[in-house]
Amino acid sequence: MIDFNRPAFVGKELSYIEDAIHRGMLCGDGEYTRKCSRWMEERFHAGHVMLTTSCTHALEMAAYLTEIQPGDEVIMPSYTFVSTADAFVLRGAKIVFVDIRPDTMNIDEKLIEQAITDKTRVIVPVHYAGVACEMDTIMDIAKRHDLKVVEDAAQGVDAYYKGKALGTIGDFGCYSFHETKNYTMGEGGAVLFNEDIYQEKAEILREKGTDRSKFFRGQVDKYRWMDYGSSYLPSELNAAYLYAQLEEHQKICDKRMEIYDFYNRNLKFLADEGKIQQPYVPEECIHNAHMYYIKVHDMDVRTRLIKYLRQKDISCVFHYVPLHSAPAGQKFGRFFGEDVYTTRESERLMRLPMFYNLDMEDAKKVVDAIASFDGF
Repeated sequence: MIDFNRPAFVGKELSYIEDAIHRGMLCGDGEYTRKCSRWMEERFHAGHVMLTTSCTHALEMAAYLTEIQPGDEVIMPSYTFVSTADAFVLRGAKIVFVDIRPDTMNIDEKLIEQAITDKTRVIVPVHYAGVACEMDTIMDIAKRHDLKVVEDAAQGVDAYYKGKALGTIGDFGCYSFHETKNYTMGEGGAVLFNEDIYQEKAEILREKGTDRSKFFRGQVDKYRWMDYGSSYLPSELNAAYLYAQLEEHQKICDKRMEIYDFYNRNLKFLADEGKIQQPYVPEECIHNAHMYYIKVHDMDVRTRLIKYLRQKDISCVFHYVPLHSAPAGQKFGRFFGEDVYTTRESERLMRLPMFYNLDMEDAKKVVDAIASFDGF
């Protein structure tokens, strides 16, 4: 079976985990946690990067730091993972879903301003497949309406918009290091922000409501319960695994790009024949080969193609069911305007196997199998 995903392993993960064990500190904010944060701050030119146990928790931290209150509204696409909405629902917010662009599968920036009310507080652009949303427009809207911007860059680590790293453009950015992502720690994430004013509040929130971070820096002689908080610190074992991957980020990126380009080049003839659509990357965006997807005519074709490929021992998957169509989406949110593209495009999309250790011969088998399908 050609798997859809396998978590990356590049070589030093086990030795770094062993080193973390020998250092005698396995809880969060040890040597490897700090190394990961510094690496991202330097590479992405981010003011502050705090490693978390998941992107879900990074989003929860961002929602808290934006001071969302019950009854506030948050604008986001419906075509996203549940965590994007959950983080704000936990604060009592009402989610306002906006339609997507059919070319990038990102939120349609032209529809955001119409969805703003006097209750709107935050815009959450989701950078699907590591391809940036139209951030200049979104940031301009946010500035004119005094709104915060939280980038869901779960899929956008080491991807760029006009030279700026995704996750560093808005007020907050959130990364994922889940096992399906380019760089992984099994489960993990990070919250990014540039303004120093959020640092102390973020540290207290992340450290169970205490000023423990100040204590370990020697700024206070004991740490105390200061405010609301939770436990968002990942283990040093997880951070050690991630740091080994960050050190080899170019190696991982190059292999994923090789697979992406192979799919894109060798499936183009099907796109030319009108049987599929391939991913679109705007000129101002540098993507990170997080995924490769194709879009077929409709859900029926997709279902038959996935079944056909599985019979050939190839695992392909579809992606999100739009949140506004789910029970919780209807309970906690509303769709602004007309759903022209969100549902239709989501039902056409299918993801191909994409991971660092994917053999190129297996990638060829995927292409050949899709080419042999006669049900387009």
